[in-house]
Amino acid sequence: MKVVAFNGSARKGGNTAEMIKRALAKLEAQGIETEMIELGGKKMHGCIACMKCAENKDRRCAVKNDFVNECIEAMDAADGILLASPTYFATITTEMSALIDRAGMVGLVNGSMFARKVGAAIVAARRGGAMQTFNTLNSFFFIQQMVVPGSRYWNMGFGREKGEVLKDEEGMQTMDILGENMAWLMHKLNA
Repeated sequence: MKVVAFNGSARKGGNTAEMIKRALAKLEAQGIETEMIELGGKKMHGCIACMKCAENKDRRCAVKNDFVNECIEAMDAADGILLASPTYFATITTEMSALIDRAGMVGLVNGSMFARKVGAAIVAARRGGAMQTFNTLNSFFFIQQMVVPGSRYWNMGFGREKGEVLKDEEGMQTMDILGENMAWLMHKLNA
């Protein structure tokens, strides 16, 4: 089994990445292969509503001049997907939005290709807006008919400067439990 995590932060190695790493460590401890894909600095843009993906039904976006199809391929090949974003003006980053919009449409028009995969959201925030970001990420999983594990609290951590989230003990414990619950669920679904 494999989980692919997408870091929607423009800041590589920042708080969002630290949270992803913490959850992935728990998955790896349960024998699940993991990969983190950084969206920051990649050429990505939103859906242009051309509907070619619905005509082609080839599990790809018809727009091929950016990074999104590589992400869709990784999502298609994975058993579990983590979407992680810092909170930018009370929502996800533009890179994450582009991924969700385009992967979401491709998934829906290709026979619900992400259905019954396991998906979870991770949110980093300086102070506020995290719940809206969390709900936006979870909306992708729900419309794709994915199975979403929980943790003992909402999957978020707080910090502004790089590495500051590591001081958020509750946030880090939430990532541990999220990784453990995701691994447990994937093992149950694949038994």
